[in-house]
Amino acid sequence: MQVTRRQFFKLTAGGMAGSTIAALGFTPGQALADVRAYKLQRATETRNNCPYCSVGCGVLMYSLGDGAKNAIPSIYHIEGDPDHPVSRGSLCPKGAGLVDFIHSANRLKYPEYRAPGSDKWQRISWHDALTRIAGLMKADRDANFIEKNADGVTVNRWLTTGFLAASASSNETGILTQKVTRSLGILALDAQARVCHAPTVSALATTFGRGGMTNTWVDIRNADFILVMGGNAAEAHPVGFKWAIEAKRTRGARLVVVDPRFNRTAAVADLYVPIRAGSDIAFLGGVINWLIANDKIQWEYVKSYTNASLIVGDGYSFDDGLFSGFDAGHGKYDRSGWQYALDENGQARRDPSLQDPRCVWNLMKAHYSRYTPEVVSNITGTPKDAFLQVCAMLGATSARDRVGTILYALGWTQHTTGTQNIRTMAMIQLLLGNIGMPGGGVNALRGHSNIQGLSDLGLLSTSLPGYLVLPTDKQTDYATYISQSTPKPVQAGQLNYWGNTPKFFVSLMKWFWGDNATAANNWGFDWLPKWDKSYDVLQAMELMHQGKMNGYICQGFNPIAAFPDKNKTVASLSKLKFLVTIDPLATETAAFWQNHGEQNDVDTASIRTEVFRLPSTCFAEEDGAIVNSSRWLQWHWKGANPPGEARPDQEIMAELFVALRELYRKDGGKAPEPILNLAWPYRDPLNPTPEELAKEMNGRALADIPDPKNPGQFLAKKGEQIPGFAALQDDGSTMCACWIFAGSWTQAGNQMARRDNADTGLGNTPGWAWAWPANRRILYNRASCDPAGKPWDPARQLIKWNGEKWVGADVPDFKIDEAPDTAMSPFIMNNEGVGRLFAVDKMADGPFPEHYEPMESPIGTNPLHPKVVSSPAVRLFADDRARMGVHTDFPYVGTTYRLTEHFLFWTKNSRLNAIMQPEQFVEIGEALAKEKGISQGDTVKLSSKRGFIKAKAVVTRRIKALQVNGQTVHQIGIPLHWGFEGATQKGFITNTLAPFVGDVNTQTPEYKSFLVNLEKA
Repeated sequence: MQVTRRQFFKLTAGGMAGSTIAALGFTPGQALADVRAYKLQRATETRNNCPYCSVGCGVLMYSLGDGAKNAIPSIYHIEGDPDHPVSRGSLCPKGAGLVDFIHSANRLKYPEYRAPGSDKWQRISWHDALTRIAGLMKADRDANFIEKNADGVTVNRWLTTGFLAASASSNETGILTQKVTRSLGILALDAQARVCHAPTVSALATTFGRGGMTNTWVDIRNADFILVMGGNAAEAHPVGFKWAIEAKRTRGARLVVVDPRFNRTAAVADLYVPIRAGSDIAFLGGVINWLIANDKIQWEYVKSYTNASLIVGDGYSFDDGLFSGFDAGHGKYDRSGWQYALDENGQARRDPSLQDPRCVWNLMKAHYSRYTPEVVSNITGTPKDAFLQVCAMLGATSARDRVGTILYALGWTQHTTGTQNIRTMAMIQLLLGNIGMPGGGVNALRGHSNIQGLSDLGLLSTSLPGYLVLPTDKQTDYATYISQSTPKPVQAGQLNYWGNTPKFFVSLMKWFWGDNATAANNWGFDWLPKWDKSYDVLQAMELMHQGKMNGYICQGFNPIAAFPDKNKTVASLSKLKFLVTIDPLATETAAFWQNHGEQNDVDTASIRTEVFRLPSTCFAEEDGAIVNSSRWLQWHWKGANPPGEARPDQEIMAELFVALRELYRKDGGKAPEPILNLAWPYRDPLNPTPEELAKEMNGRALADIPDPKNPGQFLAKKGEQIPGFAALQDDGSTMCACWIFAGSWTQAGNQMARRDNADTGLGNTPGWAWAWPANRRILYNRASCDPAGKPWDPARQLIKWNGEKWVGADVPDFKIDEAPDTAMSPFIMNNEGVGRLFAVDKMADGPFPEHYEPMESPIGTNPLHPKVVSSPAVRLFADDRARMGVHTDFPYVGTTYRLTEHFLFWTKNSRLNAIMQPEQFVEIGEALAKEKGISQGDTVKLSSKRGFIKAKAVVTRRIKALQVNGQTVHQIGIPLHWGFEGATQKGFITNTLAPFVGDVNTQTPEYKSFLVNLEKA
């Protein structure tokens, strides 16, 4: 029967808040007879955002209770928000199960404790839990804190306790976590970005100046050509993918998918092209070679807006797989030779004619001349004719009135060459003139609802908020740090916005330490921890494994499911003295000490780790902001209270910090100054409000800030919220927790809560929420106009020069009154002012991307240079090197992926999603299944050098064998959503199989290409 929205509300309000109708097992007709009448007007509607992928869909939550004294809110229905500019009322299968997520049987309600060697949880009070955790932390910090290193440099670091920040928590939780952990000296601080999109930030910031998605979800509709490679947008970002379909429907856009599997995105594509996992740079390098050879270059764009004409110094070279400066003993490059040739004024020399053999253009042309179509096909397994079809379609967007975009995700990031995968595509888009253009860009589809925000807030080992870098122990004082962190322009007339680093940094320090940060003590510079190397999640697990880490705090994170080599991770956690998990759900990590047979075969009694399991709120139970892939800060509102005694993350972090601070105030201890001097100006010290924290991220004037352009006027008066980052000062008169968020909560109020979805042109909705930087929706949009200030394509006019200033549908990404006839170029965050084809010294593994085999190669060689098979600069710990497999023992390629119906390891706790995808499976091609005697539905065992999983076999034509370097290569698709906790059938943790090695530049693990064996179980 048909059920109206009103009937649905009546139905779900009557005692069914714990589950969706689909999970109940009876029809609406039966249910309607069993519920009493319900007064619809007593429902409360609350606006929020989906907590899963980075589309950031708007949701409307309906709760029982109208605010009356005795009415307890309980959410019984969630639907899409029709006003939201991106989702427009849509929800995917994951979002459709949100009610089940909120009311999951696996929601935690009370703090619990597991004693050393115990086989059970015991309930404890919040006071006891936080008091005991604070005591353990202080004891470990006092025993192991390093105030000065061997050279006598103040480093203030604590390495024996680590912290994992939540991947879906609000910005407000994230910034409080940043404040607390850095004051304690923790360097092993990391977030979900490390295991997913850290290569995005590294690659895009290196190439263009900022590490974010260049365009927006809605802007995809403006494309003429869409390449989906290194991702599967239809499954991982279903609602955002509607804009690719819209481009096909309204513009006739061509959609091409390049992927190891014929996936759901490929099912609606104009062309599907198979590729071997881990060979993307060979494919894309071949595209560069084809574009050059066939003169499909947007020449005026390339000459004006890239570093093609800049001349590289004689210190750079490349030979037989190695760039110049390689130190074989340390496995690292000395990058000092990868620089421009400078003139007597310290400016980069250039040759506008592109004739100089040392100019970037000619070095790039020579580098990729080896990537012929035949070589590409031989390495990738991609048929030559299909590769050439992709080249031709991409090449067509070099015309001024044709624009192409790229959609990618973890299929590119999760490789040892992940950063360079993205760099190669970024270079292609520069050659085609597609950066800054509506319908163009390099669109990184982030994996989590707020992982963009937590990246922005610097919740990574060597980062600070706003993409400032934490000082190293070589930067021994404030002056050295500022000098080395503030880039100098290498081309005359460039804006070089990172030249404002002192303003951003001093304002940040005033947020950290308030009145205690003064010019006399260099703004508290010595109180920050100083790093000697990255203490990323792989490094942290290695330290644990060596017995050098004692404590670990996991906030909304499930590392034994999310980290590679699950067996090593479990062994590492087993060596800790204490583990704290802060999560709304029961996770495998919290229960790592439990024996679950083959899924987690451990000796519980021998594991001496104390474990604290603290229940936190979920998205529906908090106010705050999250940042979607398009860099939109969207404010959401609380719709109900959490179950039992669960608390917001901010409250947990605050009470823990206050308990620690009181211990130091009362008892003293190692280096108490950073803790005791930390600014903590919150009305309730035990529970800072989201509004307080959001205002701190925007920034405030600590004194009157004069307007330099208008004498007698002020940018902000003392105590006011600053209007934007241009008002920040380096003299201590402003404070700001995250400079790129300046403008998000001004004197005019909370800009993130705005809901004006009016289209100002080309799908821009600047009145909806607020985007960093400066509410700009398309980055580098000055490059959408030619050097004279006229749009390359008048039909896609985003901004233009009107004779006095830049105006248009978007906030100009440029100095607003800078005339187009000056020397200033569009890429204002780069000190050259242009996009980088040659990355100078920014990349650890070379200024040009080069194809290197995955660390576990199915062909055992590299056809381009057999002496250098895999990246020579990869970091691999000794015990993990011994756990690497070879193709003679493990002949098949395993690659992990997501399903439409599940989100990582969360939705297996949702009954509706568990019904849709209940049981673990792997995808096997028909030829391989026949070879191994495997039939549809058989249980199979997949094993790597590190362990095994068992799953059902899905025998499919979606994965076909490829011919690579004269060999047949079979690939196996491995969804990653199961575990031994949740509402789904019990399963194995997929990352048991993955190798413990990461991207050369960021250490994001290599989940997308590793070697496995297959047998019928």
